[in-house]
Amino acid sequence: MSGARETLFNSREFEQSLAATDKPLPLFRAALQAGRENLKQRFFQHSGATLLVTAHARLIDQLIVRAWKRHLSLLPPGFRIALVAVGGYGRGELHPASDIDLMVLLEKDKPAKTRAFIEALIRFFWDMGLEVGHSVRTLKDCVREAKDDITVATNLMESRLLDGDEKLFHKMRVLTHASKIWPSRKFFAAKHQEQIQRHHHFHDTAYNLEPNIKDGPGGLRDIHMISWVAQRHFDTTSLHDLVKPGFLNEEEYRTLIRGRNFLWHVRAGLHYLADRREDRLLFDHQRELAKHFGYKDRPGFLAVEQFMKRYYRTVKELSLLNEILLQHFEEVILARGRIKIHPINRRFQSHHGFLEVTHPRVFERASFALLEMFLLMQQHPELKGVRAGTIRLVRANLHRIDNKFRKDLACRSLFMEIMRQPRGITHELRRMNAYGVLGAYLPAFGRIVGQMQHDLFHVYTVDAHSLMVVRNLRRFTLPEFRDEFPLASELIQKLVKPERLYLGGLFHDIAKGRGGDHSELGEKEAQAFCRQHNLSEYDTRFVCWLVRYHLLMSATAQREDISDPDVVLRFAQRVGDQEHLDNLYLLTVADMRGTSPAVWNTWKGRLLSQLHSATSRLLLRGIAQPIDLEEHVADLRRSVLDRLRPAGIPEPAVMRFWQDLDAEYFLPYDVESLAWHAQALAAAPATDLPIVATRYTPELGGSEFLIYTPDRDDLFAIMTAGFDRLNLSIMDARIHTLRNGFALDTFVALDHSGQPVSDARALEQLQKTMRDQLLRPQPGREIQTTGLQRQLKHFPIETRVTFSPSPKGQLTIMEVTAQDRPGLLYQVALALKHCRVNLVAAKVATYGERAEDIFFVNARDRQPLTDKTQLACLEAEIIRRLTPASEKSETRTVEF
Repeated sequence: MSGARETLFNSREFEQSLAATDKPLPLFRAALQAGRENLKQRFFQHSGATLLVTAHARLIDQLIVRAWKRHLSLLPPGFRIALVAVGGYGRGELHPASDIDLMVLLEKDKPAKTRAFIEALIRFFWDMGLEVGHSVRTLKDCVREAKDDITVATNLMESRLLDGDEKLFHKMRVLTHASKIWPSRKFFAAKHQEQIQRHHHFHDTAYNLEPNIKDGPGGLRDIHMISWVAQRHFDTTSLHDLVKPGFLNEEEYRTLIRGRNFLWHVRAGLHYLADRREDRLLFDHQRELAKHFGYKDRPGFLAVEQFMKRYYRTVKELSLLNEILLQHFEEVILARGRIKIHPINRRFQSHHGFLEVTHPRVFERASFALLEMFLLMQQHPELKGVRAGTIRLVRANLHRIDNKFRKDLACRSLFMEIMRQPRGITHELRRMNAYGVLGAYLPAFGRIVGQMQHDLFHVYTVDAHSLMVVRNLRRFTLPEFRDEFPLASELIQKLVKPERLYLGGLFHDIAKGRGGDHSELGEKEAQAFCRQHNLSEYDTRFVCWLVRYHLLMSATAQREDISDPDVVLRFAQRVGDQEHLDNLYLLTVADMRGTSPAVWNTWKGRLLSQLHSATSRLLLRGIAQPIDLEEHVADLRRSVLDRLRPAGIPEPAVMRFWQDLDAEYFLPYDVESLAWHAQALAAAPATDLPIVATRYTPELGGSEFLIYTPDRDDLFAIMTAGFDRLNLSIMDARIHTLRNGFALDTFVALDHSGQPVSDARALEQLQKTMRDQLLRPQPGREIQTTGLQRQLKHFPIETRVTFSPSPKGQLTIMEVTAQDRPGLLYQVALALKHCRVNLVAAKVATYGERAEDIFFVNARDRQPLTDKTQLACLEAEIIRRLTPASEKSETRTVEF
């Protein structure tokens, strides 16, 4: 180690060089740069981060102290002053780009005597390349500011004397000790609240796509929190000091240090890759760090996913240790008065409101109690949590959850009882996951703990997402959330066996990360579980069906034309009955809402509810009796006329308007929308053309645009250019060509943040701007010059175009998968124009970084696209327009 120190900083040579020059700054700068470069090389040669952060702090100590001493001549003789390291630097931990926090400590305030010295010193530090954060405080300042601000008190707790008056420094430590200010009880309460607020900032989860490794839950700050509380109450100088009094055992201490060292290594890597202080594990750096840690891609499991899985599992462990230790501290520091213990059964009791085993060997004698405790937490809502000592015992006895345990009737019954409880399912499943019990009992679930999916669509790890889905299902049952999803809340009250639905939520993604179809693999896992837990054959098939087809409803609603009776008929045939439909609807809503806060919106909710409603009507009549199209259209017409009569709209004008439209026009719209169309267009004079109408309907979840104008070959391109210039995203498009040569087109659009435009004045302005666009067309943005968001750049998506016939054979379905970016639909419109293809309808769906858009198209003669030359033209043109110039794509063969 001494040799390494000399390599990093040769004090003898430095002193000799310093004595031989009257220009010390270049020497200091060169020594700092050389030392830091040496550390960087060691890091990328896989030297440990522990060595790095301590060696870096020692390097800075050497240089700062020497610079300090060279400036002392600017002070009067005998002046009492000290240079103190505070914060992380005070702990002797310094990451590559971390701030260097210093305090100049004075006995008394004498600015006239210290100003020149301090200004020259700090300027020298910055000139040599040190990013120094500094404060100048007297003893009184330290006491006053520490009393007012717990952050200052914490910094002073971690202070370390670098040079100067030792007695002055010691006096400061005495004056700011817990016996003087911030006694441990008050300090713990304040720091605990500080941690709670900090975790809230990260939505109380460490499972973010780009987690903050310092301040996020389970991050370095949580380790600091343990250290600070221990230091304040026990006057400890090391985390290992917590082992002797029993607050940590040796294995937990080693886990804590391993986790800290891993996070240190990640943080150091982030600083080096970003070339600045960076505590967010951004996509920009995740792949490089995975490579540095030696991970390599495997089939179905990317290197970056393996690295992030290790990260998430590490912070999960650290979060649990943080919980155990803080609960220990709370009992010791905050508990007062007589111990309150109330028996619950032979194995468990309530200890000050926390569940506790009655004997340390409970799990040895009755291993089923490892599940029983979670059932008791559900049945006793007065309990605040599980006592720290019991959590520790659970972890120590996880090995007892083996095959024999899983086959034990008592254990199987307890698990199913937990899933059938009227309350607490979400909380206890999450607690079981945190303690490692859920992954031990369900090994397949254990494999997805910490498993991330490297995209922008899935913002949670697979285990966190699965539990979020169960949480969303449970939320439907609560009266206080009935207004969020009225249909879901109504349906779930009618379920005979809701536990089947919860099991579907728990198992639906359990096979992610294995390669292959996770729905099929998950179905096998669900089947094995259900049979082992003695579910009936019907219930087993029911749960398996939910897992196997959990994506069916979302895919149908978002990727197919659900106004087409044949689409609904095929979906109804696959669902079979109302019970399956209701359960699938509930699981689909919960799943989509549990994927990412940005995925769900009211528009998608409406699509699902429309599909549920249409399928329910078909199931009610009997699947063998699909709707009569002519009768359905006639009924719609009668209802619209009834709606328009009070408004004074003449019926003959409406009938003349309708006579130029095909029956298919009526299918995608409800009565209210058809009435809106007729009212806006039936009696409109020719001088009003083109007609643009807008409205916002909360139930629809988007802003509607109605456009009526003479048809032209480039009309769709003109309209999409207008939406692009308005910075609006089209969610749904319906194109109707009338027999009189006009086009009636409708769009549902959202703003750039994914929200509908609801303000009446804003809608009026959009209406005017779109009309101007039709009269005086302007081009949209060129996709090649449109910059991508930072995150999207790390997930390049190859543009793919596929074609297939529509179910009736009257249209061609074109699916376009591409990188999501502004102006995408406009570019597709230009490609359609170029290849002389008509658009009939479009459905737009975005999954994080990936756009998956569906277009229903035909040729100019209104026939399906069959000309291979035209199909190849369309594919090549779309790929050319959607692929950035820097990327190359191969043209694929068009196949039906």
